[in-house]
Amino acid sequence: MSLVATETTSSTSTPDTASQVAKAKLDATGLKKTYGARTVVQDVSIAVESGEVVGLLGPNGAGKTTSFYMIVGLVRADAGKIMINDRDITRMPIHERSRMGLSYLPQEASIFRKLSVSENIRAVLELQLDADGQSLSRKRIDEELDRLMQDLHVDRLRDSPALALSGGERRRVEIARALATYPHFILLDEPFAGIDPIAVIEIQRIIGFLKARGIGVLITDHNVRETLNICDHAYIISEGKVLTQGTSDEIVANPDVRRVYLGENFRM
Repeated sequence: MSLVATETTSSTSTPDTASQVAKAKLDATGLKKTYGARTVVQDVSIAVESGEVVGLLGPNGAGKTTSFYMIVGLVRADAGKIMINDRDITRMPIHERSRMGLSYLPQEASIFRKLSVSENIRAVLELQLDADGQSLSRKRIDEELDRLMQDLHVDRLRDSPALALSGGERRRVEIARALATYPHFILLDEPFAGIDPIAVIEIQRIIGFLKARGIGVLITDHNVRETLNICDHAYIISEGKVLTQGTSDEIVANPDVRRVYLGENFRM
């Protein structure tokens, strides 16, 4: 499947060839959020590049979820900037960020439960535009639908109602729907929550699939091992600030991270 996004200065449209994948960088710098007299996020900076898997982790109440939601567009930043390449998206609502190539998958189910698997994916494809700004032809939609279902291994579930899917199957369909918009970046909120160990492995493989196709992935999750096992880079948020950042091995070896978050006996 050709997973290509157009330049970030224009609306997302359907690509023609995989060779057209554009490099992109998501930069959040100096993010701050205050509720009343309490500052919950102070000067947080996070970067994600094309084809990179980045984890955003930290103790409960540390500010990681607020930081994540500011990047998604669900929470408005009081200060700081969020950029895709040289385009400032800080004040853009979530639907405009999506057009810029930023796709968000919430923890809660985000598929239409009364539709079949194929209908769920088709509904997104029908909203996409070609390079000329025209709606996709029925033939093109059918082709893209088949590719997405094969790539995400949900073709056997084509006619299954969404409400009958397991947690892992639902996640795969949700990711197929996200890929139908040809994003530069996918932001995953608790992708490992509420699924069994086999489904965890499936989701990790899918994240590897996204990485291989040049899509940047930002993950926030309470399942530390599962997240660190697939991350190229991770940020640890503590008391509203970035405590440290680095590779998974560097994070696990950091004594401050063990003290405030992982515990001394943590093992990968």
